[in-house]
Amino acid sequence: MNTQSFLIKYAEIGIKGKNRYMFEDALVKQIRFALKGVEGDFEVTKESGRIYVNALSAFEYDDVVAALKHVFGISAICPMVQVEDEGYDSLQVQVLQYLDQVYPEKNFSFKVNTRRANKQYPKTSEEINCDLGEAILSAYPGLSVDVHHPRVMLHVEIRTKVNLYSQVIPGPGGMPVGTNGRGMLLLSGGIDSPVAGYMIAKRGVVIEAVYFHAPPYTSDRAKEKVMDLARLVSRYAGPIRLHIVNFTEIQLYIYDQCPHEELTIIMRRYMMRIAEAIAKKQKCFSLITGESIGQVASQTVQSLAATNEVCTMPVFRPVIGFDKQEIVDIAEKIGTFETSIQPFEDCCTIFVAKHPVTKPNLNMIHRSEGKLAEKIDEMVKTALETTEVMVCQ
Repeated sequence: MNTQSFLIKYAEIGIKGKNRYMFEDALVKQIRFALKGVEGDFEVTKESGRIYVNALSAFEYDDVVAALKHVFGISAICPMVQVEDEGYDSLQVQVLQYLDQVYPEKNFSFKVNTRRANKQYPKTSEEINCDLGEAILSAYPGLSVDVHHPRVMLHVEIRTKVNLYSQVIPGPGGMPVGTNGRGMLLLSGGIDSPVAGYMIAKRGVVIEAVYFHAPPYTSDRAKEKVMDLARLVSRYAGPIRLHIVNFTEIQLYIYDQCPHEELTIIMRRYMMRIAEAIAKKQKCFSLITGESIGQVASQTVQSLAATNEVCTMPVFRPVIGFDKQEIVDIAEKIGTFETSIQPFEDCCTIFVAKHPVTKPNLNMIHRSEGKLAEKIDEMVKTALETTEVMVCQ
């Protein structure tokens, strides 16, 4: 009696009504994709509100759990022993065998929780709980029952087969990637934008990303850092198409023609224009940024309004109300923090003014952008045509 199966639980998917099967199918697809990187052969099936991962060969337990913990849509991972239903008399024997295997030391409190999919079973769930509890206490006098706060909750599911499990490993939650359209993430080398991508992917959105590179002011190592961040986010979000835009000429032109206190806002507005053009081409329905109110001059409410003006599609800002420590906590949880703090500057930090405007006046911004009219459209066209695309996974 070995753990060869995992019961996969979901939460939010369960309230999707007649469309639930679509979300279940998407979750099964994502689980299969996640397990491709794990040694062993696995069968992923669904049955009446349950999703199972069955190992068909030897496997590394920790690797499987780690892979499943990166799949959005999973609320819990339950290592499970699945046995044949050989009748009620054999159930007690199977439960005792399970406890012997999983808990060599018998000095804990427990509770039995039975669920019957087969309502024709000869005993009710409550009767089974009592009978199994009595058998366990008789076999192992060192154990005790605690119905309120047991150390071990023994789950017994009687279906076509009998599922036995007592460990519930939290999953990442959310919705399966691919169930809520596509979004374009403005990905920098900082802490915030990878977290923003993770949070939107958690709602089922397929993520693409755009990075604005400014050689020679930013090094190839800065670009590699962003690629590394995209790969780290892709552990949760799936493969990410990264669009690398050469932004140097546009930045220099803005620097030469516009007031320096407005540089950040105007550069940001052109980034949003370019990102939206790429997003539309890739059939994305939204832009995603890591902006948080008041964190820097370009993220005041007035600055965000000025940036938004150039966009026609929704801009999602999932960390908008977080303070820095809250964002850092998520970055550490998903494994992007250590990469984000590597000392390779992105294009935004190179051209920061000493005294950037924090409450931009849109009329003044429009006048300043008018000074760019001679060349900017051609520069944007060139930037779009020379964009480098790679898949990070």
